[in-house]
Amino acid sequence: MERLFWHIVAGSLAIFLATKFVPGVGVEIIPGKSIFFGIEFTQEWQILLFIGSVLGLINLLIKPVLDKITLPLKVLTLGLFSLILNMIVVWSLDILFPELQISGITPLFFTTIIIWIINFFLGLRR
Repeated sequence: MERLFWHIVAGSLAIFLATKFVPGVGVEIIPGKSIFFGIEFTQEWQILLFIGSVLGLINLLIKPVLDKITLPLKVLTLGLFSLILNMIVVWSLDILFPELQISGITPLFFTTIIIWIINFFLGLRR
């Protein structure tokens, strides 16, 4: 349970830092459409926390399975495919949440790097 908490903190902090420091990344509340599970989000911090929670859950539950499945590709590319896999996860968040806008491959790359750095410094790397 503690690990889940730290994954959520890391995801929320990383998305927040990406929106502040990476040009082309933003979070915008869509009036009347920013509703998830019957809860309407009216503030930017609420949607950041929710997106960070989903990112934390993905990193905790789904990412280890994807890492094992793609192990041969990681060996062949000397670990570079891990970055691509992380970019796919962040891109899926961009598709899943219309409030999160990542406009292009360069902002996606830098957002992924920020997420990796935050996870590394919080010790969430295996």
